[in-house]
Amino acid sequence: MLYDVIIAGAGPVGLFLAAELRLADCSVLVLERAPDPRSPHKRLPFGLRGLTVPATDALYRRGLLAAITGSGDDDGGADSQGGSSGALAQRHPGHFAGIPLRDDKIDLSRWPYHLPSPTETNMAAEMEHIETVLAQRATSLGAHVQRGHGVDEFTQTKDEVIVRTGTQSVRGRWLVGCDGGRSTVRKVGHFPFIGTDPQFTGYMAQVDIADPDKLNPGRTLTPTGLYEQSEPGFLAMLEFDGGAFHRTAPVTLDHVQAVLRRVSGTDTTLTALHLAATWTDRAQQATTYRDGRILLAGDAAHIHSPLGAQGLNTGLGDAMNLGWKLAATIRGEAPEDLLDTYTIERHPIAAHVLDWSRAQTAIMAPTPQARAINAIVRDLIDTTDGATYFAERLWSASQRYDIPGDHPLIGRSAPDFELPDGTRLAALLHDGRGLLLDFDAAAPLQAIPGADFRGRIDYLCTEVKDRLGLAAVLVRPDGVVAWACDDRPDPTQAAHAAARWFTPPTDPQGRR
Repeated sequence: MLYDVIIAGAGPVGLFLAAELRLADCSVLVLERAPDPRSPHKRLPFGLRGLTVPATDALYRRGLLAAITGSGDDDGGADSQGGSSGALAQRHPGHFAGIPLRDDKIDLSRWPYHLPSPTETNMAAEMEHIETVLAQRATSLGAHVQRGHGVDEFTQTKDEVIVRTGTQSVRGRWLVGCDGGRSTVRKVGHFPFIGTDPQFTGYMAQVDIADPDKLNPGRTLTPTGLYEQSEPGFLAMLEFDGGAFHRTAPVTLDHVQAVLRRVSGTDTTLTALHLAATWTDRAQQATTYRDGRILLAGDAAHIHSPLGAQGLNTGLGDAMNLGWKLAATIRGEAPEDLLDTYTIERHPIAAHVLDWSRAQTAIMAPTPQARAINAIVRDLIDTTDGATYFAERLWSASQRYDIPGDHPLIGRSAPDFELPDGTRLAALLHDGRGLLLDFDAAAPLQAIPGADFRGRIDYLCTEVKDRLGLAAVLVRPDGVVAWACDDRPDPTQAAHAAARWFTPPTDPQGRR
């Protein structure tokens, strides 16, 4: 069988991408090397993952937010507190380098085109629960997931990719590497992967402590590093050793105790080690996310420290951006050139996150210079201007793609407009189609004139409760505004804007 897309990796990014492609009826095979998706590292407290605004927007627009976080009504209307086991409904403003943001200092009114939404702040959920929900969605839509089968080798031709997994070979028109920071797809495909070396080794450990009163609760910066005790027996530590211990030797009880004593400056005694993992602040990124029929997404395309909880979010954004573009190419609704905009739009987003991670490392280092800058940042975060700036960056609330057009909303996430019946914009995007919203019911545009977009763009003429001064908005399948106007639009403007991302090619196989 020739699949439309083979995806390497059944983590959240690969599963979300599989679901996006299945919305457009593309055939999808997901290959996952691990035979069992379950892991204690994916469960609380180690498996806690923060979700920023673009990620929760993406889940909300596909009807998945309530199932994952237990917060938000995916069909529109008021928030609900439903959800299943593993979901966490609380919201939290987050932190920068361990410096907490205060909700009462953040001024949401300063963000243009802001409408209240279930996704306007950070949320949190358990990694194992996220994967479970996304796996159920992908398979219910018809994606095939094979566990215990990783990508070992592949070759690509002009028309397809031949993937070897164990003793068998499978064929696909496209291959997407969502197989993590040590991506086989990236390595076999010889994608350049550049960046900065680590400054520290990070640890997460579940331990028994003989004398827990010697350690401070919460997060503590010390002259030699950082440690955090989120609850008794659960430790996170940073030791600025240049990443020397990460994946170089087994993590033993004696080693964790030695690191804890060095970092905390105490003689704390550990009596048992139940679970441990290491990580670093290495920050690297592929120079391009596409080579012919091979694409990268998530940690396969970019890695950095987990400070600020941005990694999963950036990966989900990759999947949301790539999914509709790859589907449109496969279905012959757009030329392959559209896939070049995937790197153009997503590469700067990840580069920004890598720098955000580096900045946090720089002010957490155990040096007088870092301590001085840390104190200044604390003072700034305690102001309304500073807290609003850091929240905007941390939540990625101001994320914008460089899309042609003069209107300030173009390239940004579409506001969650509310229709008279209480339905919100997010519910109109559940099926992964584009949408032209026309707010002038007295003189509707009727349709996008002179354009055939193969039924992938819906037209809706409706009033909304707050149109934010807008007359019409063209929303891409990923919820990004492709065109907007404040005055009565010239219908051909909407057609030209749509043509930039859905231009049927001359070749029925999707090539020029």
